[in-house]
Amino acid sequence: MIAIDQLLKTQSQKVIDWHVNLVLTESQLPWAFIEENMKWNFMLWHEEDIARIKDIDPLRIVEAKRNIDQYNQARNNAMEKIDEWILSYLENNQVTPGEKMHSETPGMMIDRLAIMALKKFHMEEETLRKDVDQSHIDKCSSKVAVLTEQIADLSNALNIVINDLLESKLQFKVYRQFKMYNDPSLNPELYKRNASK
Repeated sequence: MIAIDQLLKTQSQKVIDWHVNLVLTESQLPWAFIEENMKWNFMLWHEEDIARIKDIDPLRIVEAKRNIDQYNQARNNAMEKIDEWILSYLENNQVTPGEKMHSETPGMMIDRLAIMALKKFHMEEETLRKDVDQSHIDKCSSKVAVLTEQIADLSNALNIVINDLLESKLQFKVYRQFKMYNDPSLNPELYKRNASK
C-alpha cells in the first residue's frame, strides 16, 4: 500500500530539494497527497520561524499568523486525504476491518514523520555552523541521533499499523479536525464583528 522506505526517502529528499526550489513532482496517489502534506509542513515550519522574529514589521507578523492558520488547515486537509485514500484502498481490495480501533491514523503518523524530517534537516544544519562553539554542535548532534531513532521507531510503528490494516487486525476512521478559528460562521470573534457592521 505505502512502502515505508520510499516514504522516508521521499520526505527527507523533499526537504533537501525544497530548500533550493519548491516544486511538486508527485502525480500518483497516495504520493501526491503525501507530498501535499509535506509541502504544507515545509511552509508552516518556515512561517513559524518568521513569526518569532521580534524586530520586523508588525504587519509581517500578522501575515505570518494568517499564513500559519491557512497552512495548518491545508496540512490537516492533506492528512485526511491520505487517510481517505487508505480506507478506499482497503475497501477496493475487500479488506475486512479488524475489531481493534487505532486512534492515531496512518495520515497522522505520516504527518508526524514529515515534521520529524524537517526537524532533523534543520538540526543537522546546526551541526555545520561555523559561528557557534563545540558544545552547541555536540548538543545538536545528540539531538540528530535522537531524531533518527524517533523516525525509525515511528516508521516501524506505521509499518505495523499498515500491515495490521491489510491483515484485518485493525481499523481506523478519518478524524475530522473541524478547525473552528478559520470558519467565519464558527469563530465568535469573526461572526460578532460581522454582525455589528
